[in-house]
Amino acid sequence: MSSSATAKASSTLLPICLLLIAMVSIQTGASLAKSLFPLVGAEGITTLRLSIGTLILFIIFRPWRMRFAAGSRLPLFIYGLTLGAMNYLFYLSLRTLPLGIAVALEFTGPLAVAMFSSRRAIDFLWVILAVVGLWFLLPLGHNMDSIDPLGAACALGAGACWAVYIICGQKAGGDHGPGTVAVGSLIAAAVFCPIGAWQAGSALLNIDILPIALAVAVLSTALPYSLEIIALPRIPARTFGTLMSLEPALAALSGMLFLNEHLTTVQWLALGAIIAASMGATLTIKPKPQIESLS
Repeated sequence: MSSSATAKASSTLLPICLLLIAMVSIQTGASLAKSLFPLVGAEGITTLRLSIGTLILFIIFRPWRMRFAAGSRLPLFIYGLTLGAMNYLFYLSLRTLPLGIAVALEFTGPLAVAMFSSRRAIDFLWVILAVVGLWFLLPLGHNMDSIDPLGAACALGAGACWAVYIICGQKAGGDHGPGTVAVGSLIAAAVFCPIGAWQAGSALLNIDILPIALAVAVLSTALPYSLEIIALPRIPARTFGTLMSLEPALAALSGMLFLNEHLTTVQWLALGAIIAASMGATLTIKPKPQIESLS
């Protein structure tokens, strides 16, 4: 292999490795966050992640240097609001759902964005696969005791917020650059930290949980966002979307390793159908020139 070919392969492999590390980091952080639920609840861990994560992102991106045009403020506000709602609803879903199932249901948000961006006949195949996967994951007239309906609703709500987050994030990110995520995180923290603090109460004052809360903020926010910003300009949007489709599987594996959560064979097949639908939609849609980092 020539030196130029080796260099090209290395330049492609590095961002892919960075994205894989980012995804593993996010799911490990989610597992750690769930382990804190007995101490501070889902609402409390939302508060800790958003507050600590926002502080770290401000140090990294220094958004106080940004200028905000009047026409770009609304997308930025919606971006931040949906970022907070996505985290809040996702952690609420983890109270009663295994991590892999919660992520699979949440992933229907970006999957819907991908599907609605194309109108070709093959996209019906991905719609059918996604519907089949959801049918066997959700308690729609069968196995009502296997999946908590409220948890499933929260996960799907997080997915809907994720979809809006992508759409508004593309506009806000195009106007303000990488610092958008720090400002969005500040908006999310300003809205949802008081709610979480009120619901968690004095449990948040327990200093013993701060090391784990800091690890959650780093693993779920600071590290993956930073790695994605390095990787995204170096790979095609289609490659990014395909790799992101592995998130539900990585979440299920993380739940097995760290939380002792085991899925049934049917649930694994349903999860596989959603992953296949997401990968198929990513590979067949027409890639956009810019893609927004996901969380």
